[in-house]
Amino acid sequence: MMHLAVIGIGAGAAAALLFASVTSGTLLSIPLFYLAPLPIMIAGLGWSHWAALTAALAGSVALGIFFGVVFLFAFMVGAGIPGWWLGYLAMLARPAAPAADAPEHQTAVEWYPPGRLVLWAAILGAMVVLVAIPNFGTDAESFRTGLRSALSMILRTQVGSPGNESVDVPGAGKADRLIDFLVTAIPVAAAVLATITNLLNLWLAARIVKFSGRLSRPWPELSAMTFPPAIIAALALAIALSFVDGLLGIVAGVFSASLLLAYGVLGFAVLHAITAGMNMRGLVLALAYAAVIVLGWPLLALCLLGLFDSVVDLRGQVARKRGPPALS
Repeated sequence: MMHLAVIGIGAGAAAALLFASVTSGTLLSIPLFYLAPLPIMIAGLGWSHWAALTAALAGSVALGIFFGVVFLFAFMVGAGIPGWWLGYLAMLARPAAPAADAPEHQTAVEWYPPGRLVLWAAILGAMVVLVAIPNFGTDAESFRTGLRSALSMILRTQVGSPGNESVDVPGAGKADRLIDFLVTAIPVAAAVLATITNLLNLWLAARIVKFSGRLSRPWPELSAMTFPPAIIAALALAIALSFVDGLLGIVAGVFSASLLLAYGVLGFAVLHAITAGMNMRGLVLALAYAAVIVLGWPLLALCLLGLFDSVVDLRGQVARKRGPPALS
């Protein structure tokens, strides 16, 4: 148990340094900041969820001591809890019925499904945003006012005279329209970014631990990933509620964005499955990833693909039409 504590404290120190790098204000600090959950996940996947929990607590305490309560709370919500919980779930397993052709002495194990890990990454991404909302206001109007004030201050700092509150900003009308747009878009964009961060860190941690030989879980077949059927109903409800005025609409919009991104990830899994065996598969997948990274909006098509597969089992239909693999 002592070695788990040592590993956890070391991982927590690394995570805290990555998180605190944002105080430097340099461009490099931005990606380092988003990698803060990575050491915690590595500790959880490679050693134990107790090591990951120790890392989350140690990093929070260290940041609290050096930077104050705000950093302690922000690290715990943004990096500590997601890093520990996703690492814990990824290593969950339970006995399963053995396959018909499996040896009698072999114990079958069912690992936590990757699809549910993606959903948890989306839920945690939304929760990070929801926890931050009260910092700007406790109702829709005060939240928008507080966020608009913060954005106006940032804009004035960038283009105005330092210390001059009454400076006239060139193109003030355009700036006001931009701020109004950002007030609406930022909660949704923040939820999407937090979800992507959770998924990317989990994938990187698993790759690092697998490369080191400490990953006891076999690498999942990501193209076979599925979501529980009830998630479609949850997404439909969240989208419907996002049109409601007030704080409920903002909260629903945040969850809608995170869940839609999760279905985008599912869409990639579907694309990998249905292109299996195609001569141009590599090119098709490369173009899909490049389009999403460069343009962004093609992710909506993948969200629709994931939703469509959840309704009609597109992968199953393609597999049945393709038939069993040829024997060599």
